[in-house]
Amino acid sequence: MIGLHLASAFSALALGAIILVVQKGTPAHRALGRIWVALMLLTALSSFGITRDGSFSWIHLLSIWTLVALGCAVYFVRRGSVRAHRGFMVGTYLGLLGAGLGALAPGRLLHFFFFA
Repeated sequence: MIGLHLASAFSALALGAIILVVQKGTPAHRALGRIWVALMLLTALSSFGITRDGSFSWIHLLSIWTLVALGCAVYFVRRGSVRAHRGFMVGTYLGLLGAGLGALAPGRLLHFFFFA
């Protein structure tokens, strides 16, 4: 489960950076955005399979918020509210960046993997 979570998170991180620089509203933007949302859904949902001693932590609240934010972003773009859509998408991407940085903190698995 950790491998799936990391693969989808790293993929979403890279694809999100590309989406931030491509022209918005184009067919390419929409196609890449759909893939990104799928990767983020996979990242958030797979996190629920990663626990310590079978218990969830406060970090799982971020996954719940990610699911809500993605739903809001899709809802708003379908209603034509591009500004709200952009806010939720950029916020979700920044949350992904923050979660990635947090995962590199001492004592975390990624810190051990990259720095030990």
